[in-house]
Amino acid sequence: MQWKVSAAPHIHAKDSTATLMRDVLIALLPCVIAGVWLFGWRAALVVVLSVAFCVLTELVCQKIGKRPVRINDLSAAVTGVILALNLPSTAPWWMILIGAVVAIGLVKQLFGGIGDNFLNPALTARAVLLASWPARMTATNTASAYPLPFDTVTSATVLTPGSPLDPSMADLLLGRIPGTIGEVCKVAILLGFAYLLIRRTITWHIPVIMTGTFALCAWAFGLDPLVSVLSGGLLFGAVFMATDYVTTPMTRAGQVIYAVGAGLFVALIRAFGSYPEGVTYAILLMNVVTPLIDRAVRPRIYGEVKTRA
Repeated sequence: MQWKVSAAPHIHAKDSTATLMRDVLIALLPCVIAGVWLFGWRAALVVVLSVAFCVLTELVCQKIGKRPVRINDLSAAVTGVILALNLPSTAPWWMILIGAVVAIGLVKQLFGGIGDNFLNPALTARAVLLASWPARMTATNTASAYPLPFDTVTSATVLTPGSPLDPSMADLLLGRIPGTIGEVCKVAILLGFAYLLIRRTITWHIPVIMTGTFALCAWAFGLDPLVSVLSGGLLFGAVFMATDYVTTPMTRAGQVIYAVGAGLFVALIRAFGSYPEGVTYAILLMNVVTPLIDRAVRPRIYGEVKTRA
């Protein structure tokens, strides 16, 4: 067993990796249920395949690397669910497999496994798939429990300039809009957020500050802040991806900077970029600068004497 010892004082926590991952899976369950309800059996198939491919990829990588098999820590399963919820229900099996290999094989295991990756695995896989097959990533399945006013192939989204869609507030909250499996139902996302807060798996700082920064910037850029927050993947990204332990700053001050930066970049991309949705790239960009943030706001070592002037 390898021990990583930090500066004193040392705090012992009873939660294991598996416990934390289990809490995240439970928090994601409302999004999974809502996605299956809205998009039908294809959504359930995408989730099952994504989890299976991610766990299998981690198993193969650990076997090939002659490292301990740790699929029981549930981290690969969490990546699989988050990846699936970032995909449309029409995603073919081979695209899900490629996403799993990118997320687990390249982003996670290639850098040493859990705790050593500097980018969010599921979000990186989404970015690669979106850049490679944009038409398939924006396709939407109309097999739904609700009458959805959008096409089955490469439909416009609420964020698309000139979009004919004009959803009501209830549509935005309940997910009666086009989008990926997990991002559309905001009620489900908020239920998961509440569970994570109750379990103290995450704190409110990053999701609330990121969302608040984006809303303020959207208002400043002439956009409707409430509609902008409830459209696209902002809330899902803020709750389930921007809060990733490994790729976010360690200090509270660093997390505030990180959240403000992520919210600002989302607003800038949506307002001035050619791509209507900016959550993926905003969070990944802040993942990259996280080490710089940690260095800039590094706390004083316990017991350290300040240098005299």
